[in-house]
Amino acid sequence: MLYNNKINNIVNLICLLLFSTFANASETAPQAAGSWIAIVPPLLTIAVALIIKRVIPALFLGIWVGAWVINDFGLFGIWTGLLDTFLVFVANALSNSDHAAIVLFSMMVGGMVGIITRNGGMQGIVNHIVEWADSARHACLATAALGLAIFFDDYANTLVVGNTMRPVTDSMRVSRAKLAYIVDSTAAPVACIAIVTTWIGYEIGLIGDSLSKMEGLDTEPYLLFLNTLPYSFYPFLAIAFVFMVSATGRDFGPMLEAEQRAVKHGSDDPDVVLDKNQEAENLLPVDGKPQRAFNAYIPVLVMVLGVVVGLYVTGLEGSAELAEPTLKDIIGNANSYTALMWASLTSMMTAAILSLSQRILNLEEVVNAWFHGVSSMLMAMIILILAWSLGEVTDTLQTAQFLTGVLGDSLPTFVLPALVFILAALTAFATGSSWGAMGILFPLAMPLTWAVMTAQGQVGPEHLHILYSAISAILAGAVWGDHCSPISDTTILSSLASGCDHIEHVRTQLPYAMTVGATAILFGSLMTALGSPWWLGMSIGLVVLWLIIRFFGKPSREPQAA
Repeated sequence: MLYNNKINNIVNLICLLLFSTFANASETAPQAAGSWIAIVPPLLTIAVALIIKRVIPALFLGIWVGAWVINDFGLFGIWTGLLDTFLVFVANALSNSDHAAIVLFSMMVGGMVGIITRNGGMQGIVNHIVEWADSARHACLATAALGLAIFFDDYANTLVVGNTMRPVTDSMRVSRAKLAYIVDSTAAPVACIAIVTTWIGYEIGLIGDSLSKMEGLDTEPYLLFLNTLPYSFYPFLAIAFVFMVSATGRDFGPMLEAEQRAVKHGSDDPDVVLDKNQEAENLLPVDGKPQRAFNAYIPVLVMVLGVVVGLYVTGLEGSAELAEPTLKDIIGNANSYTALMWASLTSMMTAAILSLSQRILNLEEVVNAWFHGVSSMLMAMIILILAWSLGEVTDTLQTAQFLTGVLGDSLPTFVLPALVFILAALTAFATGSSWGAMGILFPLAMPLTWAVMTAQGQVGPEHLHILYSAISAILAGAVWGDHCSPISDTTILSSLASGCDHIEHVRTQLPYAMTVGATAILFGSLMTALGSPWWLGMSIGLVVLWLIIRFFGKPSREPQAA
């Protein structure tokens, strides 16, 4: 009995000490919202991502610390915060119907891509374009065109284009480094701006979640994404630069040296061992079956038309109260989540029916191809769900409100897009993941931009270009950082698929990526934020890049050899 009393006294003492230690924290917990503590979770997420170069653990830790802050900082709050990470924040992210629609859409698009790669449709596209590659210049242009044609998935783009065009470019003495650069620069830049890709669900999901936390802005996430496209300077300029370099046959820096070596000694590097990875094997069409391009184009066309029809139908329903709704009214009142769901389901079914009706794939092979495509989206969906959860944490802690109170009156709105662009680039560079950078920054940067604009009275239609530019800066900056990073998944895949030494690929691509990135910041993000029209910034950027190629680039081969 005495022993039990001692134990009880010890327990009571510990509880008393814990209560007294964290009583103030508990009492002041409501004041954590909107205080400096509110910025700890997102900043910690960014810092950890930069240090360990892993996005998922960084996001998880940020959510956990945020949940701990919400749970009064107590010692037991560490444990309850861990539980709430899943039971509250992740569960809420999954239970949201819009979030579920985005996840299902992304899975269906991934499944569709898996089917059209196995049924030979994607290879059919390749076969049509390759026929034109009868010279070094044409081989480079054909590679770039193929990168545009396979716009619906960056991984498929990288692996298919690199592996297919490598023998062609080798025969024309185009360096493996040049091939890897073209492949890398027509993968993510194309996928992030195309209106229907495996990226679109992820991007719309992040935009939609951030949009729900922005008071005073009533628009559809998909429409908002479309409005940001003209301000995506880096992806457009990067693609244009690829065609400039390919068409002129001019290069500078390490790429010029690589091209000159290829002209003299051939492009094949005996020291590079091509990786016969499982990912590449899964993208091979079935042996002995016809490879028809329309088996890829028709499902993609169905998906695009599905989105358009879905937006129009749901927009009409949403505009029922208007006597004569305009097209802008219809699109503005549309349900983009429903439209994307319809489009992904019908395109996936179209791909399956085409495969079965032509007996290219049997039912089991269709299911296996679909499953492989779906599984390729799993990592992205985990990042997306954790990003949604972090967004809810920052919303609960009123992080944007705190930053607005600190920066709202002192930070000029015109610098926001450039700052966001650079921060996204640094995060993507350090983590090697453009998707991870977007997942970390969207919950913070997008509401912050709107809050600063609100604080400075710049919420009218004439000021929305600042928001459009900031959103596109997240997307474009993430792609830029990903391009420059030696640990980026697409950079590594580009090296492997092209048979190029990885460090050589990074070394030769970096000056090109930095050139385009600097041009995008100076003549894109900064100019448009200051009020210049987007088309002027884009035009100046194109002219600047052309002049750089013209005056700093040198031909690596004689004109007749091109």
